[in-house]
Amino acid sequence: EKHRTVKGTDMNERSSRSHTVFQIRIQASKEIPDGPRQVLHGSLNLVDLAGSERLAKSNATGDRLKETQSINKSLSALGDVFTSISQKKSHVPFRNSKLTFLLQPCLSGDGKALLIANCSPIESSSHETLCTLRFASMVSSCELGKATRHVSCAAEGSGQISSCNSEESLSSLASEESETSALSLSALASTVRSSS
Repeated sequence: EKHRTVKGTDMNERSSRSHTVFQIRIQASKEIPDGPRQVLHGSLNLVDLAGSERLAKSNATGDRLKETQSINKSLSALGDVFTSISQKKSHVPFRNSKLTFLLQPCLSGDGKALLIANCSPIESSSHETLCTLRFASMVSSCELGKATRHVSCAAEGSGQISSCNSEESLSSLASEESETSALSLSALASTVRSSS
C-alpha cells in the first residue's frame, strides 16, 4: 500500500495514479545422481491496472493531468499488444511502454494470463463500462499458446548453466516441483511479512 500513489479527482476521491505490479519468482531444484543439478524457473505476476480516465469528467490538472496522460498512454500500449496477439501479427509492440515491456515474458507465449475486468454499476459511467467490456472481449480472443517449462542444468562445481531439453529430466523434476515451489513460496511469504 505504501508504494501506491492515490490522489483525488472529480471522478474518484481515491484514484490510483499508477499501475501496481507484484512479482513472485519461484525456483525449484533437484540434485541428480551422477548428473547435473536441474533448476526449474517460474514467476507469478499480479498486476493492478489504474483505470483510464476521461479528462472531461475527471477535470485533472497539473500533476494529476500528467498522471492521467501517462496512465492512458500505457493502457493504450497494452491494448496494442493484445490487438497484435489476437491478430497473430509477427511483431508485438512490447517496447512501447514500461508496462508492456515488463509483462512481455508472461504475454509472449511462455505463460498463461488471466484478466479480471472491473466495471462500475453507475449509469453515468456507462461509457467507461462499455470500453472496459470491449477491452475484455478483445483480450478473450487472444491465444498465448501452451505454457513452456523453463529448466536449466548446472554441472556440480562448474558454475555453468545450460538449458535442459531431456524429457526424462523434465518429468523427473516435475514430480517434486509442486512441493519445492510451495516451500519456496512459503519462505518468500515469511520474508515479506517480516520486512513489512
